[in-house]
Amino acid sequence: MGKILRGIIFDMDNTLFDFVEAKMIACTEVVSFLGAGDPEELFEYFRREIHGFENPENIRDYLLDNGIDLLENYQTCVRIYETQKISHIKLYPDVRETLEELNEIGLLLGIVTDANSDNARKRLVKIGLEDLVHSLTAHDMTGAKKPDLAPFKYALDTMGLIASETLFVGDSLRRDIAPSKELGMMAAYAAYGDRNSAKDRTSGEYEPDRTLNNFHEVLEIVLEFSEHDRI
Repeated sequence: MGKILRGIIFDMDNTLFDFVEAKMIACTEVVSFLGAGDPEELFEYFRREIHGFENPENIRDYLLDNGIDLLENYQTCVRIYETQKISHIKLYPDVRETLEELNEIGLLLGIVTDANSDNARKRLVKIGLEDLVHSLTAHDMTGAKKPDLAPFKYALDTMGLIASETLFVGDSLRRDIAPSKELGMMAAYAAYGDRNSAKDRTSGEYEPDRTLNNFHEVLEIVLEFSEHDRI
């Protein structure tokens, strides 16, 4: 690791909170409304790369494939899904307290997410973190998704940071750790939140500087730097 740490950039979903669990609950509520189907099957539609992990068109495909009337059910299913997904997002332990401490230290804090900015802000408001992070880089701001380097570069530029003075924290070895290391950032792998498929659990030639068992361990990394070197 370098000797200076001026900022930390976080992935959002499954790094700050368990987004997979929230989506599974939402899928369960949709299936309950329909009175037929399987929540895990519906969730797998979102894992496909056809429409993307956020797109409600996945629900449309699920209804069509299961012979369920679209006109009667689609809009209601989307409303149920979106409402339940947001309402069941809950922070991992110690996230708020750790971010508050990092703010007190004076570090710049940002988020890089593949969600669009509207969805990302809704989640941050729901969990009450909108005032604890200084920068948000979302998919619609760059048109690129991780592991493309563009979102990482955009975040660094807008935050006024250089890679060697920045720590990235994320739950995907392929989409978070590999690109941040390629740019010269320090990288901490949020193993506690890794709910990824097998292809996202390899970082190729890049290895994380740290593997985290819980979010609070981010603070331990920060405290390794002297007060003089940090800011």
